[in-house]
Amino acid sequence: MSAGTLPSDPRFGPVTVLEGPAKGRYPEGNSLLVEGEREVLIIDPSLGLLGRDGPLPTVARVLHSHCHEDHIAGSHLFRDVPWHFHELDAVGIRSIDALLDIYGFPGWIAESFRDVLVNQFHFVPRADPQTFTEDHVFDLGGVTVRALHTPGHTRGHCCFEIEWNESATPRRLIYLADIELTSFGPYYGDAWSDLADFERSLSRVRALEADWYATFHHIGVLEGREAFLRRLDKFEAKIADRENRLIEFLATPHDMAEIVEHRFVYRPGDAVSFADAVEKRSAEQHLERLVEAGKVNALAEGRFQRA
Repeated sequence: MSAGTLPSDPRFGPVTVLEGPAKGRYPEGNSLLVEGEREVLIIDPSLGLLGRDGPLPTVARVLHSHCHEDHIAGSHLFRDVPWHFHELDAVGIRSIDALLDIYGFPGWIAESFRDVLVNQFHFVPRADPQTFTEDHVFDLGGVTVRALHTPGHTRGHCCFEIEWNESATPRRLIYLADIELTSFGPYYGDAWSDLADFERSLSRVRALEADWYATFHHIGVLEGREAFLRRLDKFEAKIADRENRLIEFLATPHDMAEIVEHRFVYRPGDAVSFADAVEKRSAEQHLERLVEAGKVNALAEGRFQRA
């Protein structure tokens, strides 16, 4: 293949899914190589590229769905071409301190994660990221990649609509990035995450028609809208499940420390250094709207109880 892909990589028209040894399981992901008549780009270069046999793809630019560690881990392999981010996330690649601000982890967790970003995910600052906004189109020649701003996971998180003609028939693949359709459910536990935005983005992607739907982690590529909607329903249902379990837990009063310890996002005992920070940020967002809706009462001394 002209761009250095391997015959075993799944291919959908001009789109090749570059699977690493872990087949998209975190900390790896499924990068996309998109080949047009004029140029080739890669979307979200992952750690999986470092464990592949054969040559690296030759690309004209690197396109990122958002600025998180696993989506930039292979970008350092393409230092001589432009790196593109949505304008709201581009600051994260300019310095490691700016990237840590996106997560918002406190104290020792942030310092520990700083080492992880450099040593495991090969963070390299880039002073000149190229920015794009909603509906920006990358025209590769016979293939277009359009940015769809879908915030919530981060402020600048984007999906990409990839279109081409195949034997005069229009074809479309939607890259969902970290709207990943896994059983874990939506992740909105960072400082730059927003639950309400995530729900609006889920509504937006639900309306998208495509031949294929691709995710960065685990799932890979789903064929057809019916399979996509089945996965999306289960993925979105995790939000209501977390909220309902929180309401049930608050049958008796609890403070934030007790809510965090109980775990509503991760399983108790999961060895994740930043789990407490994620639980706190996620619970804060649920509690804010539950209190506003009159379903939970905010009590004295920072405690909460079901209304």
